[in-house]
Amino acid sequence: MLFTETRGAVVQRLQASLFFSSVLCAAFFLAGCSATNSVATAAEELDPNSLQAINDRARERDALPGRAHYEASCAFCHEGEIKRAPHREMLILMTPETVLQAMTTGLMATQAAGLTDIQKREVAEYIGGRPLGEAAATYARCDAETAANADTDGAERLAVRTQNWGFTPDNKRHLNADVTSVTKDNASDLRTRWAFAFDGANRARSQPLFVGDMLVTGSHNGEVLALDQESGCVRWSFQASSEVRTAIVSDEASASGEQQLYFGDVLGNAYAISAHTGELVWRTRADDHPNATITGTPSLFEDRLYVPVSALEVSNAVDPLYECCTFRGSVVAMDRRSGKIDWQTYTIAEVPAALGKNPSGATRYGPSGAVIWNSPSIDEKRRRLYVGTGENASSPATDTSDALIAIDLDSGATVWIWQGTANDAWNTACGTNTPDNCPKEDGPDYDFGAATLIVTTEAGQDLVIGGQKSGLVHAVNADTGKLVWSQRVGRGGIQGGVHFGIAADGERIYVPISDMSDGRSYPTPDRPGVHALDIETGESLWYAQTPDACAGRDFCHPGISQSISVINDMVLAGGMDGVMYGYEAATGEQVFELDTTVAFDLANGGTTKGGSFGGAAGPVAQDGLVVLSSGYGLYNHMPGNLLLMLELP
Repeated sequence: MLFTETRGAVVQRLQASLFFSSVLCAAFFLAGCSATNSVATAAEELDPNSLQAINDRARERDALPGRAHYEASCAFCHEGEIKRAPHREMLILMTPETVLQAMTTGLMATQAAGLTDIQKREVAEYIGGRPLGEAAATYARCDAETAANADTDGAERLAVRTQNWGFTPDNKRHLNADVTSVTKDNASDLRTRWAFAFDGANRARSQPLFVGDMLVTGSHNGEVLALDQESGCVRWSFQASSEVRTAIVSDEASASGEQQLYFGDVLGNAYAISAHTGELVWRTRADDHPNATITGTPSLFEDRLYVPVSALEVSNAVDPLYECCTFRGSVVAMDRRSGKIDWQTYTIAEVPAALGKNPSGATRYGPSGAVIWNSPSIDEKRRRLYVGTGENASSPATDTSDALIAIDLDSGATVWIWQGTANDAWNTACGTNTPDNCPKEDGPDYDFGAATLIVTTEAGQDLVIGGQKSGLVHAVNADTGKLVWSQRVGRGGIQGGVHFGIAADGERIYVPISDMSDGRSYPTPDRPGVHALDIETGESLWYAQTPDACAGRDFCHPGISQSISVINDMVLAGGMDGVMYGYEAATGEQVFELDTTVAFDLANGGTTKGGSFGGAAGPVAQDGLVVLSSGYGLYNHMPGNLLLMLELP
């Protein structure tokens, strides 16, 4: 849908095959789709909605009366003339309610002053793609007494035992007995406490956080919700500008009542809200590029929030008239109390420069890209953070794409860079019939999508671990940035290899592998499932292959894409087939299985079900509770809408 809604003149210039490939890539871009014709054909056969439904929605949207108002009053700024104004491809990620609020009482109130109230509503519905109020709240709201508990200022009530996405600053994603009582021996006793469905959602990809006796999570429709752990009723809600796909991060509990929660949205805004009431404390845009986005969860350490910044510009590049590309990935350090930016470190030092024209006459810019779509790991000992980067979006390729980078926490200075794949520049123009913006390198698009983590060997050596879409896992010396070992774990590919998050305990590294079919052939066989590696050497210790049990279901695939978690002595890994698998950490023996694609009863009536497990919203646990986020209605995965609270009897 992103491409179908670019400027009409561009759409008319593109051939039908390009049109479909670009639509496919707009749906796949964060996972790094290659827009080859073979991929497009395969996806079209598998997904009956991928072309026809997208075209239908585009025609319906273009027929809305708000289109004329948008083109008359908004298009000048949002079609590229004002560099800081979000492009329309970004605006359509917003809900119509948030668009209307921006035009009436928000940032766009002055610019929209010439529109009538009816015209503003029509513009909001045109951009948002649906009528206002269509996704009206259906949640079970807590009664006054239960909701009031969230307003108390006692430190105990809002205590947190894990603050960041990776549970601990080093991103190991390992929860021990101090946090949870769930083990491999009692996991089979887990039962449903409650199920929750988000309004207007086809995916659940914001990792929830236990905050006292609440569970706080973001959502597809941009709401951040505080749910009562006992019943799942909503205590309070906050409306962000667009989808919140990051995890929720928290301060430590404070008797002063100043505890804050942090997250980012897909329009590139970072937020702090009150943990007690959900009221906004501050909002800061992480980067002024019109296509900036926050996909990786910000990491909180001491008094700073470290925000990874990515972009959606790789999708715009399919338009041959788009001047590709000018975004650079970065990490932004923000003061946690005020949101003030202390420093911003780009993954590419040079500002992109004009480098000639493409065949359609649009100016080429470079270097660009090397975005960061994962959560920084924090090295307390060295006062550094580590991130992994994606490919370059335009030529020339740099030595910072597909790389692990160490950054000083205090100054933002780059300490070292280790590159996993050299000369990787790619965007959605590659492989189409009009590849005007495709870089000369043309891939292979082997991002470090999963977050880095830090482990220590028996000899006391600290290693930074990173997994790539190439199917390789690397261990780098934390002091020097020199490679210690590399191990091929999966086949790799466009949707193969490591996607969103690996995990570790004191002995082993656990690696989820997707290796989803993408229409290409590879010399290495598929190895979907979970792999355990030795921390010292990278040697394979065990491999638990996920079964191919899809039986012809649409969008169902074997393999693990979602972040995984180590819960005491068990690895929990959500499959693209909608099944949560549990494996004994020492041996890989399967000890738990739960199919989330069946119907679950909702507290306020009706049912919901999950779909593929995807994204960085891996399993979380506390005491005798486990929470699963199921459903990933994009990138050719099974849609679903399920937040599931499990409990031990």
